[in-house]
Amino acid sequence: MTGQPDFTSGASELLAHSQPDTIRTPARKYNSPMRRRDLLGLMAVSAVNGYAKSDRVVIAGAGIIGASIAYHLAKRGAQVTVLEKSRPGAGATGKSFAWINAFAKEPRSYFDLNLLGIAGWRRLAIEFAGGLHIQWGGSVQWHTTGAEAERLRRDVRNMEQWGYSSRLIEPSQLSLLLPSIVSGPAAVACFNDQEGSVDPMHALDVVLKRAQQAGAKVEHPCEVTGIDWSNGRVRGVQTTRGPVETDFLVLAAGVDTTRLARMAQVNVPMKESPGLLAHTKPLPMMLERLAMAPGANMKQNLDGRIVTGADFGGSSTTDASREMGEKLLRNAQNFLPRLKDAELEKVTLGFRVLPADDHPIIGFPPRCPNLYAAAMHSGITLAPFIGQLAATEILDGVATDALAPYRPSRFA
Repeated sequence: MTGQPDFTSGASELLAHSQPDTIRTPARKYNSPMRRRDLLGLMAVSAVNGYAKSDRVVIAGAGIIGASIAYHLAKRGAQVTVLEKSRPGAGATGKSFAWINAFAKEPRSYFDLNLLGIAGWRRLAIEFAGGLHIQWGGSVQWHTTGAEAERLRRDVRNMEQWGYSSRLIEPSQLSLLLPSIVSGPAAVACFNDQEGSVDPMHALDVVLKRAQQAGAKVEHPCEVTGIDWSNGRVRGVQTTRGPVETDFLVLAAGVDTTRLARMAQVNVPMKESPGLLAHTKPLPMMLERLAMAPGANMKQNLDGRIVTGADFGGSSTTDASREMGEKLLRNAQNFLPRLKDAELEKVTLGFRVLPADDHPIIGFPPRCPNLYAAAMHSGITLAPFIGQLAATEILDGVATDALAPYRPSRFA
């Protein structure tokens, strides 16, 4: 298979390290019947441990989580087919604010997972050799007096204790970090300098193309309509394009994961969490980093478009009208006066992939040894690391410690 490593040479290296006396005369040693058997045994071990894999994996969902899992599986040699019922990024990914961060993520295990997600984006940037555009300017937050200000102080102290690059700053420093911003009264402010953001559709396009270059197939529109079972295992899926056989089925379909999991009598409970964003047409650059003002979150993508919303905790409305978009822009204009002449391009209403207890649901359910669920908020932040871990768990049969608190079994 294209991209599949030559595990014969890997086995030779392993054998050389484990048998020092053979290094000087490898040809004579390997030509003996015993050495050939040793080599075949090492080749088999290499395959089991993931040096070479050809498992067929179907992934339901072509958002950022599904794309990352597809990429990490395909580069390991798996035969990956991604099925998307409409178009890539049509769900939560394309409507995400796409803030890469671990700020105030609790408990500690969830913070650590998000911190590794940040590192994962830096790894992907290196792997993709400049093809992935990430803005690493950090984020600035501030609040006026009250409970929110005190909570921000507590969050920063906690983050510092956990080793996060977060610090309180004087309100007077806001104008230095955000020259275009008029902050208004600020009782407390902080700067988290290791954070960043992406244009979610750009990031998805890059990761999905890399997956395809590694051999993955992406089919859309193609909706999963049923799951085929035999002897307690998934054998394939029924789709609007016909049946597809598989060795593993990954459910990474965002809020639709609940419905698909129900076909396998697996519980992946979600709660509704709408997110409303206003997007401007391209503007001259005015924001080098994310600005989290009281009641208005703002960022500017590299293409010049400003993206703004009011709340990360779930919007109080699902009104995605142009009037609502103009209202969000006016709200942001209170802090970014240069938005006065901005032209609204679109308003997006997305539904966050928010499990019932706010934390990821990921892994093999107890009754389905080859069905893998992957549903989570913070999907943008977590995507690179989740893709890496999911590939390890699926292909190598290893239960990674980092995901132990987030198994589907807690909702069995």
